[in-house]
Amino acid sequence: MSSPLSGILQLLALLAALALAHRPLGDHLARVYFSSKHYRPERWIYRAIGADPSAGMRWPAYLRAVLAFSAAGALLLYLLQRVQGSLPGSPGFASIDPDQAFNTAVSFVTNTNWQSYYGEQAMGHLVQTGGLAVQNFVSAAVGMAVAVALVRGFTGSRTGELGNFWTDLVRGITRVLLPLSVAGALVLVACGVVQNFSGIHTVGQFSGDAQQWNGGAVASQEAIKELGTNGGGYFNANSAHPFENPTPFSNLFEIFLILLIPFSMTRAFGRMAGSLRQGYAVLGAMAVIWLAFTALMMWTEFAGRGPAFEAAGGAMEGKETRFGIAGSSLFAVATTLTSTGAVNSFHSSYTGFGGGITLLGMQLGEIAPGGVGSGLYGMLIMAVVAVFVAGLLVGRTPEYLGKKIGTRQITYAACYLLITPALVLGLTGLALSLPGPAESMTNSGPHGFSEILYAYTSAANNNGSAFAGLNADTPWFNTTTGIAMLLGRFLPMVFILALAGSLAEQRPVPATAGTLRTDKPLYSGLLVGTILIVTGLTYFPALALGPLAEGLAS
Repeated sequence: MSSPLSGILQLLALLAALALAHRPLGDHLARVYFSSKHYRPERWIYRAIGADPSAGMRWPAYLRAVLAFSAAGALLLYLLQRVQGSLPGSPGFASIDPDQAFNTAVSFVTNTNWQSYYGEQAMGHLVQTGGLAVQNFVSAAVGMAVAVALVRGFTGSRTGELGNFWTDLVRGITRVLLPLSVAGALVLVACGVVQNFSGIHTVGQFSGDAQQWNGGAVASQEAIKELGTNGGGYFNANSAHPFENPTPFSNLFEIFLILLIPFSMTRAFGRMAGSLRQGYAVLGAMAVIWLAFTALMMWTEFAGRGPAFEAAGGAMEGKETRFGIAGSSLFAVATTLTSTGAVNSFHSSYTGFGGGITLLGMQLGEIAPGGVGSGLYGMLIMAVVAVFVAGLLVGRTPEYLGKKIGTRQITYAACYLLITPALVLGLTGLALSLPGPAESMTNSGPHGFSEILYAYTSAANNNGSAFAGLNADTPWFNTTTGIAMLLGRFLPMVFILALAGSLAEQRPVPATAGTLRTDKPLYSGLLVGTILIVTGLTYFPALALGPLAEGLAS
């Protein structure tokens, strides 16, 4: 059923499932990160890595731990790819070239999962499960840890401590991501997603030629790929491949996994902040943006004109018939408003305005609801900016959760906001001005511009999806997108943790009659307006040259 009604029914089912999971999972997340109890397997891990789980860390120590852990993971994954040809569990695959190995290692460590290779033709079982899938867990846990550290900055009082990174990392994996991934993988296997370690084999005949595919531990990787807002597919077609996403139900379930933790973290934030209303205010802003983008995407994709559009029931180019326009639109919005990057359709084939919606979703900062952890801390940065703007309007020192937002705090927030646009627009302009990178475009005009803009937007925002019209497997794009992913992930974390440390050093101030209530719908509206204005002022000229020009010309 490919009709607007099918989209409405799928949306209602998705909202019901998310609503049912919001409270129990949100409360569980708050208990996980604020509990003083260490389980025995966790203590074994702390002893193995030489970490003291009870030692508090100030923000420089927390940051050093994040960077050291991520650097070690990137190095190990790079080396694993470079020696793949000599490893078992690699069905005849050669070792990965240096530039692509660098790009892939950085991609998975930064939770981007940008892929410039054919997964089923390049990566063996050992690299897929022992390298890429492991990073799916730990990179997601790093993002959650940084988000929790920022919340502790708001709730702390004159200690300057943000918790312990190693404790937050281990708990995020063992108490949240691992059990949910096991449950998700079982559901996906029941839906028909493959889970094996078979080699290349023939699966049927097409036009007289044998179709050869390799199997793999797909369901287990698919579960954490979506749950951890990672996005890297076992196969090149990603979630459009029937081995990864075989049915309309599995499609809706994968969308549910993508949105589950980011939306639930708002309740955990409310619990940790001591006011559920604060969490609901942030959730409301996220939900308004997500619902608006979903409605716009379905409208523009169903509103195609002409006999071809009418015969297909809408803009079906680049979309799987088993999902239709509704399932594809839901997936596209979910994956670009989070840092997932998984795709079940080619975003390059969307209408001009539809492609622009996927671009704008990433350019908002992927905060509605955003990635696992990164969505919450990105939204809290915007919350700081919103109260600062409100304070300027009324001539009062802005406060958020009892902490004053002064020059130091707003400087950190501004630096956070400027990093990604500088990377996106700077690298896009550089690529378009040089002859070599422009040759990778398969289209000219506004659509070709959108291909380049999308690539760097996806990389710098740690999304990982592609516009599917750009040959990104070149030394230029492997190197520059890798740099964009690294800087787009870790430079913002520097300012996030610095902001958290400055807040944790403050003593909370009591609310007065003049304090802006940040737990009301009015503030949620102010937050949404701030997000749209900041993003519009930053990216509108670039969007006008690409998807807007294409949409108006069609």
